Amino acid sequence: MQMHVLTIQKYSPIKPILLAWFLFLNCVVGFAQNEQHLLDFIKDEKKPKTTELALLEELIGRGGVDTLKKIVPTEPIVVEPEFDYIKEHWSTISFNPYPPYGLEYPFKIKFQDSTFHSPINRKKVITSHYGWRHGTSHKGIDIDLITGDLVKAMLPGVVRYVKYHYGHGKTVVVRHFNGLETVYAHLSKQYVKPNDTVAQGQLLGRGGITGNARGSHLHLEVRYKGVCFNPEYFFDFGEGNKVRSEEIWVNNQWSMPQLYKSTKVPEIEVCHTFEEAKELQQTNRELYTIKRGDTLSGISNKYQVSITALCKANSIRRSTILRIGQQLVLGL
Repeated sequence: MQMHVLTIQKYSPIKPILLAWFLFLNCVVGFAQNEQHLLDFIKDEKKPKTTELALLEELIGRGGVDTLKKIVPTEPIVVEPEFDYIKEHWSTISFNPYPPYGLEYPFKIKFQDSTFHSPINRKKVITSHYGWRHGTSHKGIDIDLITGDLVKAMLPGVVRYVKYHYGHGKTVVVRHFNGLETVYAHLSKQYVKPNDTVAQGQLLGRGGITGNARGSHLHLEVRYKGVCFNPEYFFDFGEGNKVRSEEIWVNNQWSMPQLYKSTKVPEIEVCHTFEEAKELQQTNRELYTIKRGDTLSGISNKYQVSITALCKANSIRRSTILRIGQQLVLGL
């Protein structure tokens, strides 16, 4: 008879401990390998460098997540590219070299200084403002002077045009580095030549009465991309020679002389934001061009505008003789 002997072994904890230790080592090695693979991926220069990888690489190099707030900027940095207005449609031959397409309104003009240099060396007296004058548009301001008075550049820039221009007489046009152009007309002498770089306050010529001028005065215009704007919107012509604002938003109302009277000081409300300028944007006022046989009463009946309103809007009288080609504002 065969006997089976049951052997009872004593329990030993060594094997479970070894098994647990073996599993732990596998985890550590696997983690280390994964981390090394991650570092190798980040540091591999052949792989595309995205913004996220660059930030992660810098984070690892600096040693921790605590530096993340210093690495990632809280706000985007916007850098406006510099635009060379001097070279844009530059011409020393054409009075207005810009193509006849409309500006996009509103737009922003920047000034480098809070003041400008007075164009004359005496107290500035404006004898005619920007606006509607005797049925025609006066697209600048007239500043009283005596023939021979010095005329100087209001802002630094480059002389673009020095010629005798119909209506303006002897004229100097200076283009400034912010895109604006200032026009100095009815001069008796011109002391600069095209392509001269001029400083603020530099002598340009002497005042006079050339061109279509009644009495000696400086006709001053401010233009942007070929469009005339009311100079008093940008500049305060008082004793302080102040620029209205170092950043000005411009809408179309300041390029519409039919909205203003040349005999009246305009009410200036400077726009400092796009939203302000957009809100004050104007629709074009209707103009009527005089044809042969037209009379004030006939225009009044046709467009249902009183003769009194027509006279007031155009600074004319009932007895004013209408000229063919003259334009009338049909209402303000």
